[in-house]
Amino acid sequence: MTTPSRQDRLKPLEFIVLSAIVSGFIGLVVLLSTRQPVLSLVFFGVAFIVTLVTIAMLSLAVKPDEAEKIDLGEQDKGH
Repeated sequence: MTTPSRQDRLKPLEFIVLSAIVSGFIGLVVLLSTRQPVLSLVFFGVAFIVTLVTIAMLSLAVKPDEAEKIDLGEQDKGH
């Protein structure tokens, strides 16, 4: 069994960081427009969850290339 590459291990962290950046921007816009920190935190939380789910669903929609298909086939044979 091979260990996953560094890129494979950091992929979930990339999704979380990207989601935090987008939701941070939305939270900042709400804070600057309404001056209500609680409302800004609510929008931050909702935007974080929605963005994270959207990014995860879009990543599932991508079809694997030939190298990934070969890797998946090798993993299936190992079990």
